[in-house]
Amino acid sequence: MIPHIDFSFDQIPVALGNIWKMLQYDPTAPMLFSSGLFWLLFIIFLPVYALVKSSKPKMVFFIVCFSLYFYYKSSGLFFLMLIGTSLVDWLISRRIDKCITRGARLAWMWTSIIISLSILGYFKYANFFLWNWNQMVEGNFQPLDIILPVGISFYTFQSISYVVDVYKQRIRPTRSWLDYLFFLSFFPALVAGPIVRADYFLPQLEKNTPATRGNIYGGLWLIIIGIVKKALIADYISQFNDLIFNDPSFYTGVQTLMGVLGYTMQIYCDFSGYSDMAIGLALMMGFKLGINFNSPYQSRNLTEFWRRWHISLSSWLRDYVYIPLGGNRKGTFRTYLNNFLTMLIGGLWHGAAWKFVFWGAMHGVGLAVHKACQPVLRKIPDNPLVSFLSWLCTFIYVSLLWVFFRAASFEDSILIIRNIFVDFYPDQIIQFIMIRPEWSIMMAVLIIAHFIPERVTDHICRIFIHIPWVMKIIIFLIAVQLVIEFMSSEVAPFIYFQF
Repeated sequence: MIPHIDFSFDQIPVALGNIWKMLQYDPTAPMLFSSGLFWLLFIIFLPVYALVKSSKPKMVFFIVCFSLYFYYKSSGLFFLMLIGTSLVDWLISRRIDKCITRGARLAWMWTSIIISLSILGYFKYANFFLWNWNQMVEGNFQPLDIILPVGISFYTFQSISYVVDVYKQRIRPTRSWLDYLFFLSFFPALVAGPIVRADYFLPQLEKNTPATRGNIYGGLWLIIIGIVKKALIADYISQFNDLIFNDPSFYTGVQTLMGVLGYTMQIYCDFSGYSDMAIGLALMMGFKLGINFNSPYQSRNLTEFWRRWHISLSSWLRDYVYIPLGGNRKGTFRTYLNNFLTMLIGGLWHGAAWKFVFWGAMHGVGLAVHKACQPVLRKIPDNPLVSFLSWLCTFIYVSLLWVFFRAASFEDSILIIRNIFVDFYPDQIIQFIMIRPEWSIMMAVLIIAHFIPERVTDHICRIFIHIPWVMKIIIFLIAVQLVIEFMSSEVAPFIYFQF
């Protein structure tokens, strides 16, 4: 029997009104890479992009429009501030390029940096500093009604690096403001990175090379991996992790340990999953953003960890904070101090709270201790046992510091760590696995997958690129079905959206 569908032309205005409402900014539902609306728009975006790709001016204009709309759907009218920031940066960069004296160039560079940091400071740190001031003077603190624009920390760092690079004559300013706005607002990397460097990205824009078959299908593979990491693994294991961190006094040492290990894996899958999707989207369009995560939990020391974790941020901090502070050129003590200050700034970049400052500071201390111990460490033979112990110490240190990153307060952080070491009974591990088998299996698979050699993952990607398109669709549908089976009641925002 053919179902009867009631239709009247009176329904058309209602349907159009609902579509219009869906396309408007909703502060309760910002656009995410894991949301259905984004993928619907991206499917419409791709064929139009393919038509205009051959003409650079048309391509730039089209992507800028799409990127600004994407940011509007993520942050509302703050997209106007992004436009204003890009215009100021571009005008100042042009001015720097024309200045003859070093003093004038330096003054214009600092003008741009101060403007960028002032905007970031107001939106992200105003209430933090006001709260601390009121604590000192015992005042009655009333927080300002400030909404933090999504991704402001990321595009501010891109803005600063661009102006500094123009000042140091590493790059020339773009010929048109639209090209610079393209760089700053490029939607795959706009709201949560990777932090794109102008000297790496702008030459790609100038060449405007078409995406190859390997780019398109390799990008699709990264998107599938990113969806699995974020929407399947991170969102599922977070349901238990949140129980532990929201009420740490209620759980045993084994449960707490599992929650800490779960969050250690959750934040990796969440953020690296976003990065995979961002890199994959850009690759499908013919642009390379560079690797942002490289199996960081394989690291055997903190220095190696920060070469593998959030690579775009750690390299930015190295080039624009650590080296300008003097790097390792000012003697041993200054090297340790510069490491500490760089990570302190990195911690504060992550959030306006003392727990982030502490998290960054302890990573700075860890890096300094590792460098100080180098003369002794070089004398220890590099065998499997030493490698394992080095990895274990690094993993434990990183995981415990994630507690301060995630917990609501210092008190909760101390309580969580105390539970692990004081209220821990190994016989409860089997019981935990039996009660939460899906969570335990997912964690085990994730840990094993994390240690798969890079050559193997690259080979799997190449296989995916060359298999028939029907198989590609089947793999994509399997990933989507797994996400649907394990998903929570609503799409969870990416952790790094708040930074």
